[in-house]
Amino acid sequence: MSDTASVEQIKDLTAKLAETKAMIARRVIGQTQVVDQTLMTVLCGGHGLLVGVPGLAKTLLVEALGTVLGLHSNRVQFTPDLMPADILGSEVLETADDGSRAFRFIKGPVFCQLMMGDEINRASPRTQSALLQAMQEHHVTVAGQRMDLPAPFHVLATQNPVEQEGTYPLPEAQLDRFLMQIDIDYPSYENEREIILATTGTQSSELEPVFDAESLMDAQKLLRRMPVGEQIVEMILDLVRSARPGDEAATELVNRAVVWGPGPRAAQALMLAVRARALLEGRLAPSIDDVAALARPVLVHRMALGFAARAENISLLDVIDDLTERAAKRSAAA
Repeated sequence: MSDTASVEQIKDLTAKLAETKAMIARRVIGQTQVVDQTLMTVLCGGHGLLVGVPGLAKTLLVEALGTVLGLHSNRVQFTPDLMPADILGSEVLETADDGSRAFRFIKGPVFCQLMMGDEINRASPRTQSALLQAMQEHHVTVAGQRMDLPAPFHVLATQNPVEQEGTYPLPEAQLDRFLMQIDIDYPSYENEREIILATTGTQSSELEPVFDAESLMDAQKLLRRMPVGEQIVEMILDLVRSARPGDEAATELVNRAVVWGPGPRAAQALMLAVRARALLEGRLAPSIDDVAALARPVLVHRMALGFAARAENISLLDVIDDLTERAAKRSAAA
Protein backbone atom coordinates (compact mmCIF):
# COMPACT_ATOMS: atom_id res chain seq x y z
CA MET A 1 0.00 0.00 0.00
CA SER A 2 1.35 3.45 -0.93
CA ASP A 3 2.13 6.09 1.68
CA THR A 4 -0.58 8.32 0.21
CA ALA A 5 -3.20 5.60 0.57
CA SER A 6 -2.11 4.96 4.17
CA VAL A 7 -2.36 8.66 5.01
CA GLU A 8 -5.88 8.81 3.60
CA GLN A 9 -6.88 5.71 5.56
CA ILE A 10 -5.49 7.22 8.77
CA LYS A 11 -7.42 10.44 8.17
CA ASP A 12 -10.65 8.50 7.57
CA LEU A 13 -10.05 6.43 10.69
CA THR A 14 -9.38 9.56 12.76
CA ALA A 15 -12.72 11.01 11.68
CA LYS A 16 -14.46 7.74 12.52
CA LEU A 17 -12.84 7.68 15.96
CA ALA A 18 -14.01 11.24 16.61
CA GLU A 19 -17.56 10.11 15.77
CA THR A 20 -17.11 7.15 18.13
CA LYS A 21 -16.06 9.40 21.00
CA ALA A 22 -18.98 11.73 20.35
CA MET A 23 -21.39 8.79 20.40
CA ILE A 24 -19.97 7.45 23.69
CA ALA A 25 -20.21 10.95 25.19
CA ARG A 26 -24.00 10.74 24.82
CA ARG A 27 -24.00 8.09 27.54
CA VAL A 28 -20.74 8.64 29.46
CA ILE A 29 -20.46 12.27 30.49
CA GLY A 30 -16.97 13.62 31.11
CA GLN A 31 -14.16 11.12 31.78
CA THR A 32 -12.55 12.09 28.46
CA GLN A 33 -9.16 10.64 29.36
CA VAL A 34 -10.74 7.37 30.51
CA VAL A 35 -12.72 7.03 27.28
CA ASP A 36 -9.61 7.80 25.22
CA GLN A 37 -7.46 5.26 27.03
CA THR A 38 -10.16 2.59 26.76
CA LEU A 39 -10.48 3.22 23.03
CA MET A 40 -6.68 3.10 22.68
CA THR A 41 -6.66 -0.28 24.40
CA VAL A 42 -9.21 -1.73 22.00
CA LEU A 43 -7.50 -0.16 18.97
CA CYS A 44 -4.28 -1.86 20.02
CA GLY A 45 -6.09 -5.18 20.22
CA GLY A 46 -5.42 -5.42 23.96
CA HIS A 47 -7.21 -5.74 27.27
CA GLY A 48 -7.86 -3.02 29.85
CA LEU A 49 -8.10 -2.95 33.64
CA LEU A 50 -10.50 -0.22 34.81
CA VAL A 51 -9.76 0.79 38.40
CA GLY A 52 -12.14 3.04 40.31
CA VAL A 53 -14.60 3.18 43.18
CA PRO A 54 -18.23 2.13 42.52
CA GLY A 55 -20.50 4.51 40.66
CA LEU A 56 -18.02 6.01 38.19
CA ALA A 57 -19.66 4.56 35.05
CA LYS A 58 -17.20 1.72 34.46
CA THR A 59 -19.94 -0.73 33.51
CA LEU A 60 -21.78 1.93 31.52
CA LEU A 61 -18.61 2.70 29.57
CA VAL A 62 -18.06 -0.92 28.59
CA GLU A 63 -21.69 -1.34 27.54
CA ALA A 64 -21.54 1.84 25.45
CA LEU A 65 -18.27 0.74 23.90
CA GLY A 66 -19.73 -2.61 22.87
CA THR A 67 -22.67 -0.91 21.17
CA VAL A 68 -20.69 1.79 19.38
CA LEU A 69 -17.99 -0.62 18.18
CA GLY A 70 -20.60 -3.12 17.02
CA LEU A 71 -19.21 -5.97 19.14
CA HIS A 72 -21.02 -8.88 20.75
CA SER A 73 -20.44 -8.30 24.46
CA ASN A 74 -21.02 -10.26 27.65
CA ARG A 75 -20.76 -9.27 31.30
CA VAL A 76 -19.56 -11.56 34.08
CA GLN A 77 -19.92 -10.59 37.74
CA PHE A 78 -16.91 -12.10 39.50
CA THR A 79 -17.68 -13.53 42.94
CA PRO A 80 -15.74 -15.81 45.31
CA ASP A 81 -17.83 -18.85 44.34
CA LEU A 82 -17.43 -18.35 40.57
CA MET A 83 -15.87 -21.41 38.91
CA PRO A 84 -13.81 -21.65 35.70
CA ALA A 85 -16.68 -23.49 33.97
CA ASP A 86 -18.91 -20.48 34.66
CA ILE A 87 -16.64 -18.49 32.34
CA LEU A 88 -15.41 -21.03 29.80
CA GLY A 89 -18.49 -23.25 29.57
CA SER A 90 -19.02 -26.94 30.29
CA GLU A 91 -20.09 -30.22 28.75
CA VAL A 92 -23.51 -31.66 29.49
CA LEU A 93 -24.72 -35.19 28.85
CA GLU A 94 -27.75 -35.26 26.59
CA THR A 95 -30.04 -38.17 25.80
CA ALA A 96 -31.44 -38.36 22.28
CA ASP A 97 -34.90 -39.67 21.34
CA ASP A 98 -33.40 -43.03 20.42
CA GLY A 99 -31.85 -43.38 23.87
CA SER A 100 -28.28 -42.67 22.78
CA ARG A 101 -26.23 -40.32 24.91
CA ALA A 102 -23.60 -37.79 23.93
CA PHE A 103 -21.81 -34.86 25.47
CA ARG A 104 -22.59 -31.39 24.16
CA PHE A 105 -20.46 -28.34 24.98
CA ILE A 106 -22.34 -25.26 26.13
CA LYS A 107 -20.24 -22.17 25.56
CA GLY A 108 -19.64 -19.82 28.46
CA PRO A 109 -19.70 -16.02 28.41
CA VAL A 110 -16.03 -15.83 27.36
CA PHE A 111 -17.18 -16.67 23.82
CA CYS A 112 -17.84 -13.07 22.83
CA GLN A 113 -15.95 -10.18 21.29
CA LEU A 114 -15.99 -7.83 24.28
CA MET A 115 -16.09 -9.38 27.73
CA MET A 116 -16.57 -7.31 30.84
CA GLY A 117 -15.19 -8.87 34.00
CA ASP A 118 -16.84 -6.92 36.81
CA GLU A 119 -14.78 -6.82 40.03
CA ILE A 120 -12.35 -9.37 38.68
CA ASN A 121 -10.34 -9.51 41.90
CA ARG A 122 -13.28 -11.00 43.82
CA ALA A 123 -12.90 -14.37 42.10
CA SER A 124 -10.50 -17.04 43.32
CA PRO A 125 -7.08 -17.46 41.65
CA ARG A 126 -8.34 -20.68 40.05
CA THR A 127 -11.10 -18.79 38.26
CA GLN A 128 -8.87 -15.84 37.38
CA SER A 129 -6.44 -18.28 35.76
CA ALA A 130 -9.22 -19.43 33.43
CA LEU A 131 -8.89 -16.10 31.66
CA LEU A 132 -5.11 -16.25 31.14
CA GLN A 133 -5.17 -18.49 28.07
CA ALA A 134 -8.12 -16.61 26.59
CA MET A 135 -6.47 -13.21 27.03
CA GLN A 136 -3.13 -14.27 25.60
CA GLU A 137 -3.95 -16.93 23.00
CA HIS A 138 -7.53 -15.96 22.07
CA HIS A 139 -8.63 -19.56 22.46
CA VAL A 140 -9.48 -21.85 25.35
CA THR A 141 -8.99 -25.56 25.99
CA VAL A 142 -11.97 -27.49 27.35
CA ALA A 143 -11.92 -31.25 27.82
CA GLY A 144 -8.69 -31.39 25.81
CA GLN A 145 -10.22 -29.61 22.83
CA ARG A 146 -9.08 -26.23 21.51
CA MET A 147 -11.90 -23.78 20.95
CA ASP A 148 -11.21 -20.47 19.24
CA LEU A 149 -12.81 -17.30 20.54
CA PRO A 150 -14.58 -14.84 18.24
CA ALA A 151 -12.41 -12.16 16.63
CA PRO A 152 -11.69 -9.57 17.80
CA PHE A 153 -11.56 -10.55 21.47
CA HIS A 154 -11.08 -8.03 24.27
CA VAL A 155 -11.42 -8.16 28.04
CA LEU A 156 -12.24 -5.01 29.98
CA ALA A 157 -12.09 -5.84 33.68
CA THR A 158 -13.04 -3.60 36.59
CA GLN A 159 -11.55 -3.44 40.05
CA ASN A 160 -12.42 -1.51 43.20
CA PRO A 161 -9.19 0.00 44.63
CA VAL A 162 -10.62 0.71 48.09
CA GLU A 163 -12.50 -2.30 49.46
CA GLN A 164 -9.97 -5.15 49.45
CA GLU A 165 -11.56 -7.37 52.10
CA GLY A 166 -12.48 -10.73 50.61
CA THR A 167 -10.57 -10.13 47.38
CA TYR A 168 -7.74 -12.01 45.67
CA PRO A 169 -5.02 -9.76 44.23
CA LEU A 170 -4.44 -10.46 40.55
CA PRO A 171 -1.20 -12.40 39.92
CA GLU A 172 1.60 -10.58 38.12
CA ALA A 173 1.26 -12.88 35.09
CA GLN A 174 -2.35 -11.84 34.62
CA LEU A 175 -1.72 -8.15 35.30
CA ASP A 176 0.91 -8.18 32.55
CA ARG A 177 -1.74 -9.33 30.08
CA PHE A 178 -3.59 -6.03 30.51
CA LEU A 179 -2.29 -3.48 28.03
CA MET A 180 -3.24 -0.59 30.32
CA GLN A 181 -4.47 0.09 33.82
CA ILE A 182 -7.04 2.85 33.42
CA ASP A 183 -7.57 4.76 36.66
CA ILE A 184 -10.97 6.47 36.98
CA ASP A 185 -11.35 9.47 39.27
CA TYR A 186 -14.42 11.38 40.46
CA PRO A 187 -16.02 13.72 37.89
CA SER A 188 -15.54 17.47 38.01
CA TYR A 189 -18.26 19.74 39.43
CA GLU A 190 -19.51 20.71 35.96
CA ASN A 191 -19.55 17.11 34.73
CA GLU A 192 -21.33 15.84 37.83
CA ARG A 193 -23.97 18.55 37.46
CA GLU A 194 -24.51 17.50 33.85
CA ILE A 195 -24.69 13.84 34.92
CA ILE A 196 -27.46 14.34 37.46
CA LEU A 197 -29.49 16.46 35.03
CA ALA A 198 -29.07 14.03 32.14
CA THR A 199 -29.68 10.79 34.03
CA THR A 200 -32.60 11.60 36.33
CA GLY A 201 -35.11 12.53 33.67
CA THR A 202 -37.25 10.47 31.33
CA GLN A 203 -35.12 10.82 28.21
CA SER A 204 -32.25 8.46 27.44
CA SER A 205 -29.77 8.99 24.62
CA GLU A 206 -29.73 6.19 22.07
CA LEU A 207 -26.41 4.85 20.80
CA GLU A 208 -25.72 3.71 17.26
CA PRO A 209 -22.87 1.53 15.96
CA VAL A 210 -20.01 3.38 14.29
CA PHE A 211 -17.76 0.35 13.75
CA ASP A 212 -18.39 -3.34 13.27
CA ALA A 213 -16.06 -6.24 13.98
CA GLU A 214 -14.51 -6.23 10.50
CA SER A 215 -13.86 -2.48 10.36
CA LEU A 216 -12.43 -2.55 13.89
CA MET A 217 -9.95 -5.28 12.94
CA ASP A 218 -9.02 -3.26 9.84
CA ALA A 219 -8.34 -0.27 12.12
CA GLN A 220 -6.16 -2.45 14.35
CA LYS A 221 -4.12 -3.56 11.33
CA LEU A 222 -3.78 0.02 10.09
CA LEU A 223 -2.53 1.13 13.50
CA ARG A 224 0.30 -1.41 13.34
CA ARG A 225 1.41 0.06 10.00
CA MET A 226 1.76 3.56 11.44
CA PRO A 227 5.44 4.59 11.42
CA VAL A 228 7.24 5.23 14.71
CA GLY A 229 10.36 7.41 14.69
CA GLU A 230 13.68 6.09 15.98
CA GLN A 231 13.68 8.74 18.70
CA ILE A 232 10.37 7.40 20.05
CA VAL A 233 11.59 3.80 19.93
CA GLU A 234 14.73 4.72 21.89
CA MET A 235 12.68 6.64 24.47
CA ILE A 236 10.36 3.69 25.00
CA LEU A 237 13.28 1.31 25.48
CA ASP A 238 15.07 3.77 27.77
CA LEU A 239 11.97 4.27 29.91
CA VAL A 240 11.07 0.59 30.26
CA ARG A 241 14.61 -0.60 30.95
CA SER A 242 15.27 2.16 33.49
CA ALA A 243 12.27 0.89 35.51
CA ARG A 244 13.91 -2.50 36.14
CA PRO A 245 15.94 -2.79 39.34
CA GLY A 246 19.44 -4.04 38.64
CA ASP A 247 19.51 -2.82 35.04
CA GLU A 248 22.39 -0.55 34.09
CA ALA A 249 19.86 2.14 33.12
CA ALA A 250 18.05 1.99 36.49
CA THR A 251 18.25 4.96 38.83
CA GLU A 252 19.26 4.79 42.48
CA LEU A 253 15.60 5.24 43.45
CA VAL A 254 14.49 2.31 41.30
CA ASN A 255 17.18 0.01 42.70
CA ARG A 256 16.22 0.98 46.23
CA ALA A 257 12.43 1.09 46.00
CA VAL A 258 11.24 -1.19 43.18
CA VAL A 259 11.01 -4.96 43.74
CA TRP A 260 10.24 -5.95 40.15
CA GLY A 261 9.89 -3.94 36.98
CA PRO A 262 8.22 -4.18 33.57
CA GLY A 263 9.14 -6.82 31.02
CA PRO A 264 9.28 -6.62 27.22
CA ARG A 265 5.47 -6.74 27.03
CA ALA A 266 5.43 -3.22 28.53
CA ALA A 267 7.58 -1.91 25.66
CA GLN A 268 5.30 -3.63 23.16
CA ALA A 269 2.26 -2.05 24.83
CA LEU A 270 3.82 1.41 24.72
CA MET A 271 4.72 1.02 21.03
CA LEU A 272 1.10 0.25 20.20
CA ALA A 273 -0.46 2.74 22.62
CA VAL A 274 1.49 5.77 21.38
CA ARG A 275 0.27 5.02 17.86
CA ALA A 276 -3.31 4.80 19.08
CA ARG A 277 -3.03 8.13 20.92
CA ALA A 278 -1.67 9.79 17.78
CA LEU A 279 -4.59 8.37 15.80
CA LEU A 280 -7.15 9.69 18.27
CA GLU A 281 -5.61 13.15 18.03
CA GLY A 282 -5.44 13.11 14.22
CA ARG A 283 -1.65 12.86 13.89
CA LEU A 284 0.22 10.64 11.45
CA ALA A 285 3.00 9.62 13.84
CA PRO A 286 3.48 9.47 17.64
CA SER A 287 5.59 11.96 19.59
CA ILE A 288 7.56 12.18 22.86
CA ASP A 289 4.43 13.61 24.52
CA ASP A 290 2.53 10.41 23.69
CA VAL A 291 5.11 8.28 25.50
CA ALA A 292 5.05 10.61 28.51
CA ALA A 293 1.24 10.62 28.63
CA LEU A 294 0.94 6.82 28.52
CA ALA A 295 3.83 5.87 30.81
CA ARG A 296 1.59 5.69 33.89
CA PRO A 297 -1.25 3.51 32.54
CA VAL A 298 1.17 1.14 30.80
CA LEU A 299 3.72 0.73 33.61
CA VAL A 300 1.86 1.16 36.91
CA HIS A 301 0.48 -2.41 37.05
CA ARG A 302 3.76 -3.91 35.84
CA MET A 303 5.87 -2.65 38.75
CA ALA A 304 5.83 -3.15 42.52
CA LEU A 305 7.39 -1.29 45.43
CA GLY A 306 9.16 -3.00 48.29
CA PHE A 307 7.95 -2.87 51.88
CA ALA A 308 10.62 -0.35 52.92
CA ALA A 309 9.67 1.98 50.07
CA ARG A 310 6.00 1.84 51.03
CA ALA A 311 6.96 2.57 54.65
CA GLU A 312 8.76 5.69 53.41
CA ASN A 313 5.57 6.77 51.57
CA ILE A 314 7.28 6.49 48.20
CA SER A 315 4.65 6.52 45.45
CA LEU A 316 4.93 4.26 42.43
CA LEU A 317 3.40 7.00 40.28
CA ASP A 318 6.10 9.42 41.44
CA VAL A 319 8.78 6.89 40.48
CA ILE A 320 7.24 6.50 37.00
CA ASP A 321 6.95 10.28 36.58
CA ASP A 322 10.61 10.70 37.51
CA LEU A 323 11.70 8.02 35.04
CA THR A 324 9.51 9.51 32.31
CA GLU A 325 10.94 12.98 32.82
CA ARG A 326 14.50 11.65 32.66
CA ALA A 327 13.76 9.62 29.52
CA ALA A 328 12.11 12.60 27.80
CA LYS A 329 15.10 14.82 28.54
CA ARG A 330 17.57 12.26 27.20
CA SER A 331 15.42 11.75 24.11
CA ALA A 332 15.16 15.50 23.44
CA ALA A 333 18.91 15.92 23.87
CA ALA A 334 19.75 13.06 21.50
